[in-house]
Amino acid sequence: MIQVHDVTLKFGKRTLFEDVNIKFTSGNCYGLIGANGSGKSTFLKLLSGELETTHGEIIIDKNERIAVLKQNHYEYDDNRVIDTVIMGNAHLYQIMKEKEELYSHTEFSDEDGIRLGELEAEFVEMNGWEAESEASELLNNLGVEVDLHYSLMKDIPNNKKVKVLLAQALFGNPDILLLDEPTNNLDIEAITWLEEFLINFNNTVIVVSHDRHFLNKVCTHIVDIDYCKMKLYIGNYDFWYESSELALKQMKEQNKKKEDKIKELQAFIARFAANASKSRQATSRKKMLEKIELDEIVPSSRKYPYIDFKPSRESGKEILTVKNISKTIDGQKVLNNVSFTMQKGDKIAFVGTNNIAKTTLFKILVGEENADSGMVEWGKTIISSYLPQDNNNYFSGDESILEWIGHFCHVDDETVLRGFLGRMLFSGEEVFKKVNVLSGGEKMRCMLSEIMLEASNLIILDEPTNHLDLESITSLNNGLIKFNGELLFSSHDHQFVQTVANRIIELTDDGLIDRMTDYDTYLEEKEKRVD
Repeated sequence: MIQVHDVTLKFGKRTLFEDVNIKFTSGNCYGLIGANGSGKSTFLKLLSGELETTHGEIIIDKNERIAVLKQNHYEYDDNRVIDTVIMGNAHLYQIMKEKEELYSHTEFSDEDGIRLGELEAEFVEMNGWEAESEASELLNNLGVEVDLHYSLMKDIPNNKKVKVLLAQALFGNPDILLLDEPTNNLDIEAITWLEEFLINFNNTVIVVSHDRHFLNKVCTHIVDIDYCKMKLYIGNYDFWYESSELALKQMKEQNKKKEDKIKELQAFIARFAANASKSRQATSRKKMLEKIELDEIVPSSRKYPYIDFKPSRESGKEILTVKNISKTIDGQKVLNNVSFTMQKGDKIAFVGTNNIAKTTLFKILVGEENADSGMVEWGKTIISSYLPQDNNNYFSGDESILEWIGHFCHVDDETVLRGFLGRMLFSGEEVFKKVNVLSGGEKMRCMLSEIMLEASNLIILDEPTNHLDLESITSLNNGLIKFNGELLFSSHDHQFVQTVANRIIELTDDGLIDRMTDYDTYLEEKEKRVD
């Protein structure tokens, strides 16, 4: 259990949290949500002890072990994968290393023997003999192959390092589990397994995530950070959204009734204040008027960009034909005779565990890479736009956001451009910010702005929800649902895929699985095929 008592955190003149009082109890999973910059990750650092409060205290039982999902993928480069996972329980790992060092002695002193006896007793008590098998099981469940378990961390792919660090956090049944964006860069199989793990986890979990489906699946409570305050809701993300919207609606309706009453009283007072026979009633109504107070409705710090894709022309019947595309990278065949035909109205989600395959396919479609063999044929009416997963090359210059977006707009009017950027949450002096210092989320909003200005009738998006906050994901999600054109995309966001796609193509080592269906139905069919 964690007790947060009157906690305030300030950085200079800026107050991040103020007078926070929350109790996090065992058996529950708390989703921490809020706008970008509201302090979600910082709050996790307070709970883990990495940062100290400005005022107030965080009380955690000294016997409770906290596990934190590490973000530095290179911190353990010189360690074996299996050891990195076991390091999740630092005390157990320390015992193992001290035992190993003592057993390496060529001669034993009495002190060595006594110390070894103490270590062995504690090792058994901590179930140390099962450590490696537990670590291996976690790695297997997250999709890290057995032949990598005894490799050095620096020798495994980055997408596997993410899974190793997650396994490290989950290892050894921690009393308190702090997870900052645990689904980032995970494939759907790993996310599904993690969801089930957390649903069945009996201790305390506090998680930050932009994945709405994940929050709905695992969370028993939502902690909403808004304007330096935290409010606790019982239920998952959808329940929080509906509850907060309902509360705001009720407050507005109550204020409307009060405003109508105020107008009625003011009208009576104005009409009869000078009338001697009505003066007592007018005075009574003045007192009633003084007692009416409108509820203060503080606007949320959350901001939703305006995302709306409008094609400049409708696409014809011929959209896209892909025939027998193959591609080998560094000796590994990532695409093997890929063929499909895109129909008018298709919104295709590409899924599968091989992220390189999806990205490579998109690059071949837009001409950034050449296939080893095969053919790509576009319809003559197609105007396409592409959002790559790695967009850093687009922002290497020293120009401002306003100058950058001007390259894609045919209107040479700064007022129009600034209005457009304002809808994408770049307001005031922010439009003069240099593009080479933008955050990941800001770059993504710039890229989406470019696509809107290009007015394409076919859009290709490679992991478009990466770096976006929940508000931007929601806006993009709604914009693509409304989009009256064709779409090819990849995403690990379950709800995003489910609500946007009407066709699923899975890239597997054995070829394509192509279904005209929504994502949930596809997963149900896939589970039946596996069974």
